Amino acid sequence: MRHKVRKKRFGRTTNQRKALFRNLMVNLFIHERIETTVAKAKAIKSMAEKMVTLGKRGDLHAKRLALSYVPNRAAVAKLFQEIAPRFSDRNGGYLRIVKTRTRLKDQAPLAVLEFIDYEERRAEKKEEAKAE
Repeated sequence: MRHKVRKKRFGRTTNQRKALFRNLMVNLFIHERIETTVAKAKAIKSMAEKMVTLGKRGDLHAKRLALSYVPNRAAVAKLFQEIAPRFSDRNGGYLRIVKTRTRLKDQAPLAVLEFIDYEERRAEKKEEAKAE
């Protein structure tokens, strides 16, 4: 029996849903912060955290597994070289969801999905820019 196995489908077929999640994860890894609906943010948060855990492993098999989920070499390279080493001492909880506003057109609740150290890194970049 399939009791309580249902997940959010977002009104899409399986292939469209996988493509949506892949695009959201690619943009998350490249920009380190995205704004999307709350439901989509909750859906990809666990997938993205698993990718960061693979990045912490850092071996060839982990890279191939990450590329099977996120078929964008630039995003996976940034994940393994920049993002994952920042969380080497952390066991989980790499992302946070911050609810922001409702979209004007359809009143959908929006949220920002970002890495937990995003604000600190943003402040460091501003300080570096001022020093130059």
